Amino acid sequence: MHGFDFKEIQEKISESFRPWQRSFQFWVQTTNIYTGYKVSPLRVSLVKDTKKQEVMWEKQHEQAADKIYFMCSDLGGFFLKIAQLLAKPDMAPAAWVRKLVTLCDQAPATPFDAIQHVLEEELGKSIGEIFETFDEKPLGSASIAQVHKATVKGNKMNVVVKVQHPGIERLMMTDIRNLQLFALYMQRTDIKFDLHSITKEMEKQIGYEFDFKREANAMERIRPFLYENNKKPPVLVPRVLRDMVTKRVLVMEYINGIPILSLGDEMAKRGINPHGKIAEAAKHNILNSLSRAYGQMILKSGFFHADPHPGNILICKGQEVALLDYGQVKELPDNLRLGYANLVIAMADNNGSRVSQSFWEMGLHTVAKCENEQQELLRLAQTLFDTKMPAGQTVLQPFSDDSSIKKIAVEAFPEELFSVLRTVVLLRGLSVGMGVNYSCAQQWRSMAEEALLASGRLTRDSKRRSRRRPSLRRLRVGS
Repeated sequence: MHGFDFKEIQEKISESFRPWQRSFQFWVQTTNIYTGYKVSPLRVSLVKDTKKQEVMWEKQHEQAADKIYFMCSDLGGFFLKIAQLLAKPDMAPAAWVRKLVTLCDQAPATPFDAIQHVLEEELGKSIGEIFETFDEKPLGSASIAQVHKATVKGNKMNVVVKVQHPGIERLMMTDIRNLQLFALYMQRTDIKFDLHSITKEMEKQIGYEFDFKREANAMERIRPFLYENNKKPPVLVPRVLRDMVTKRVLVMEYINGIPILSLGDEMAKRGINPHGKIAEAAKHNILNSLSRAYGQMILKSGFFHADPHPGNILICKGQEVALLDYGQVKELPDNLRLGYANLVIAMADNNGSRVSQSFWEMGLHTVAKCENEQQELLRLAQTLFDTKMPAGQTVLQPFSDDSSIKKIAVEAFPEELFSVLRTVVLLRGLSVGMGVNYSCAQQWRSMAEEALLASGRLTRDSKRRSRRRPSLRRLRVGS
């Protein structure tokens, strides 16, 4: 007679309670952060000195940053993705950015024996049968998976092996649903913005990330598109080893490079002044390559990599840029792709009435609560969909009292557009971090025109008549 394995029973009970435990932690910590921000305006209004008011707000931001950091690092998973989105110099208070930027690449690694089990179960062979060498220590660990460097048996090719953390899918879906409830509450009380649609799109996109076959297909679609449409591709895309792809395992070529966040340190090591002409030219070239790739993917193809956070960008020899991690890709239907092309031209030309027309065309419904509606619509469009920062600003406060989002209620926001918004926000964060202020709308203007011409929506004559400025401007450093 076999005895009960109490440890196994205990683990199963603990596993089934984890989603409930996470939900409880989320609501307790979120309520605490939210209450701090609801009480602060009252406390600040009792102080008349502007300098003291600023100090009080900075203290509130620092306290909130500590709490958000603790929640995201404690819960991990999906909340590391939230931290990545919030840790952008243009999107959040500086205190948040300073604290949260350190979370981006620090998901805890799954022990190697658990990774080996997933790998061998998925590929149907032992590690020794497939790989000549396999580094047990991961190159990095993100919210959904971790990556290991290895050498394939036979051809001795250096590869990266991406393996999904066991049990992560169930936990992440719990997290997203909690966030959706919070977004619904915020939408009804504090922010007149369609936050729920955004969280629904996040749920759909992150759900896709658990299927590595889908990711491999995306890489094999984007790679030839960028390589065939350019003399030299603006970004490098790793090649997939098709016979080593399953739902939870993906093997691809290893690309040697340094993370974009380490660029300043690397320059300093080589004795290059990070603020000198050589460094500024390098930053300009890197950002230009990335932005060109995104303009082509979004406007020409409609199928694009939707996750350009710094952890997914490597700088290789000769200032080449490699774009990694195709778990989040998006395909825009033609009406949205062409509607966005129209919006790009409207933003580049500072044309409020054309912005209004583009919003209507894309199904982005707004209700104005101000007199100068077209000017505020233009400001709203540029806040959401352009990378350019207003003169003298390094932080955009999209929900401040003076922001266009407070003056214009966004009542319907097509879910598919969230991926474009997120991509632009991440590109803006990168450019601000590198000290390069540029407008993607101005850089993409000619691509937008070409997309509209190819669709028959724009004629060569109307293109010439509507031209008000050069389509591709050199990115201005520090302007």
